[in-house]
Amino acid sequence: MSEQRRRGPMGGHGRMMSGEKAKDFKGSMAKLFRYMGRYKFRFILMFIFAVAGTVFSIVGPKILGKATTELFNGLVAKVNGTGEIDFGKIGMILLWTLGLYVLSACFSFVQGFVMSGISNDVTYNLRKDISKKINRLPLNYYESRTNGEILSRITNDVDTLQMSLNQSLTQLITSVTTLIGVFIMMLSINVWMTLAALLILPVSMFIIQTVMKHSQKYFQDQQSYLGKVNGQIEENFGGHNVVRVFNKENDVVEEFEKDNQKLYESAWKSQFFSGMMMPIMQFVGNLGYVMVALLGGVFVIKKSIEVGDIQSFFQYIRNFTQPIQQIAQVTNLLQSSAAASERVFEFLEEPEESQNEKNPVDVNTLTGDVQFEHVKFGYNPDKIIINDFSADVKDGQKIAIVGPTGAGKTTMVKLLMRFYDLNGGSIKVDGYDIKDFNRSSLREMFGMVLQDTWLFSGTIMENIRYGRLDATDEEVIAAAKAAHVHNFIMQQPGGYDMVLDEETSNISQGQKQLLTIARAILANNKILILDEATSSVDTRTEVRIQKAMDNLMKGRTSFVIAHRLSTIKDADLILVMKDGDIIEQGNHEELLSKKGFYADLYNSQFENKATA
Repeated sequence: MSEQRRRGPMGGHGRMMSGEKAKDFKGSMAKLFRYMGRYKFRFILMFIFAVAGTVFSIVGPKILGKATTELFNGLVAKVNGTGEIDFGKIGMILLWTLGLYVLSACFSFVQGFVMSGISNDVTYNLRKDISKKINRLPLNYYESRTNGEILSRITNDVDTLQMSLNQSLTQLITSVTTLIGVFIMMLSINVWMTLAALLILPVSMFIIQTVMKHSQKYFQDQQSYLGKVNGQIEENFGGHNVVRVFNKENDVVEEFEKDNQKLYESAWKSQFFSGMMMPIMQFVGNLGYVMVALLGGVFVIKKSIEVGDIQSFFQYIRNFTQPIQQIAQVTNLLQSSAAASERVFEFLEEPEESQNEKNPVDVNTLTGDVQFEHVKFGYNPDKIIINDFSADVKDGQKIAIVGPTGAGKTTMVKLLMRFYDLNGGSIKVDGYDIKDFNRSSLREMFGMVLQDTWLFSGTIMENIRYGRLDATDEEVIAAAKAAHVHNFIMQQPGGYDMVLDEETSNISQGQKQLLTIARAILANNKILILDEATSSVDTRTEVRIQKAMDNLMKGRTSFVIAHRLSTIKDADLILVMKDGDIIEQGNHEELLSKKGFYADLYNSQFENKATA
């Protein structure tokens, strides 16, 4: 699935464009209804109550018209001196009408209650399915899309579905039922008056189509420019310091004003056209009233119909034009539903990586021997970036992977954890191919400390315990001491109960790194991966982190990716990578004595340090 990326962080979070259409409307709606098949009995119940509530409300005006007829005939009789107004009969008719409207309201309430339950259950289950799907998708899916695009499926698209389902389905049922029922009731009163009323239909439809045709493009422009304006605001706010440093304030304001002006123009035009519809429709409706009134007067004079029937007919005319407008609105809602469901089901139907093997290897009996045998890999099969990688790592060894940017260091780690499958060769743990492991079990063997630290909003204790959720407080504290971060924690207000904020801006980068090392120590994994763990901290903090990592690596197979070669001089084996291949390997002294690529790298760093 390819999808154009939107500009700016706001692009993935904006509401769907008004009138956004699905590529395959029928197919998308069919998938949605198949998904909702589990609720078919509740749908049938909702349908019955929706129709019943509408039918009872339709019958009301006809009965109410009888009360008007009774009142009119009584008045005429009283004026002529031939009778009186039968208030008792009128009262019974009104009570019957009231009872029908109460029944209609009760049915409508039950229908709304059932439909709300269905729409909430559908969105709940969709979000649950999406949440499960997220963990089964291969890593390259996320690397080829922005976070905003993925989050939009879970938030905006599912919200759009919930809103559309709750409104459109019941509205469609009641509108169609009202349209059919009112038409039948109008025919039962008078055929000619019905035909006269129907003359306003083609005029109404023409007006609706004309206005929608002109307003639609302005609504789409409005949403498009709204996304651009929001994206500019968020981008410029997030990079405000950079904007000021390069004196781009005027350029930023000029660009914003340009898009803001276009947003203003499109919003004004879209609102103007949509605002025209109601007064025009009212004018057309009033013309229909005039025609019906004239015909009704003629038929009353001829005594073809009763006076009360004219009153009923007027109510039916109003009820006849209203569902037509509602159906037009529902059509737009259904288009949004189809577009949203198409995006959601595209996500749910994405190819998954296999999670479980038929006869998986038991990781509990394994140590930490790792063999790379002629590994070949490319993110795209036609562009291989690792050509022939081989290495033999023994349990407990510290392996350093060094090389220039783009050499394939981090890629090798991703392959080891089976985030990607190889194009050729194999990676084995204790002689077992990693393809023979369940992915989750394989990854349980690895602990990771990355350059980009990840701490969530919660206490320090909770953040460290994330490495092993069943760990006791004493074990958490012991891990913090081993990571040389205990003293820092005790100096904070609340100690281990101190809450880290959402951006963890209340602690430094080095302290964050020490907390993630404490988490890895607590997890006690058999194999460790340290990816540039000290690259973004000062020298003094680096020494503390290095001590913490030494504690972490004791007795474990460790893969250390580093640019600062001074931090990996004590490694048992150094793998020097360039252009996806190992070009040198050995310990620090051996590689220096070869005076090859590693020696040049090390000496250049040493010279730069001396010069600085």
